[in-house]
Amino acid sequence: MISKNIAILGGGNLGASIAKGLVKSGLLQASQITVTNLELHMIQPLQDEIGVNITTNNIEAINNAEIVIVAVKPTVAHALLADIKPALQKDKKVLISVISGVKLQDLENVLEDVPVIRAMPNTAIAIQESITALSFNEKGLAYKDEVVEIFDQLGTTMIIPESKMPAATVLASCGIAFALRFMRAASQGGIEIGLSSKESLEVAAQIMKGASKLIIENGTHPEPEIDKVTTPLGVTIKSLNKMEHEGFSSSLVQGVVSGHKKILETES
Repeated sequence: MISKNIAILGGGNLGASIAKGLVKSGLLQASQITVTNLELHMIQPLQDEIGVNITTNNIEAINNAEIVIVAVKPTVAHALLADIKPALQKDKKVLISVISGVKLQDLENVLEDVPVIRAMPNTAIAIQESITALSFNEKGLAYKDEVVEIFDQLGTTMIIPESKMPAATVLASCGIAFALRFMRAASQGGIEIGLSSKESLEVAAQIMKGASKLIIENGTHPEPEIDKVTTPLGVTIKSLNKMEHEGFSSSLVQGVVSGHKKILETES
């Protein structure tokens, strides 16, 4: 466990997922976490379900914390950062930003000498299965071990130069949606060939879990694992070739690349 308190400014999907993951991990007690939202009823379920503190007052939350996670939308980020700057500077708080498209330099321009870290997790952080990309400003590096310890309890971490953060955002954060869309499509195919909706979704979810664990635990590349089930004249290769003919891999690659371009446009 860590002894510091954490304030999460912005109790939307990602902010709420971080709070849930922190409590589930046992790294902090629920009483050490405060989540904010302008509409208290939106985060009331967090207090009811996992016991964290909730408030509409960002400054109050910051004053009761040593680490501040900002999880608001990019459109309101600048105004919020300017508003909380004095509270952050007052007691040398550490700020972790999970705001998509807002660079370290943008944060520094507003916050000046505050230690800043950019983190890009995904919503699987709620069940401690996120991959979180981290980038640090110079002052933030002093807190690297502490921040890595936090996010390692919520899945795995990857420290990268900030120049790679747009790519990490698309693949690590948006990638959850890509994987879930594959699951949905596979499940729909299963229904068409005779499985019930429940059966088909259960199979699709488990094959994704199994495939992921094969790569993670064996440290292999997908192709050798694919080769193990693609026998000559078999069903698997017939199905794979049909998918490739219809653009399966190409469409996924282009989707990732398209998302990357969108982020670069946002950051420019």
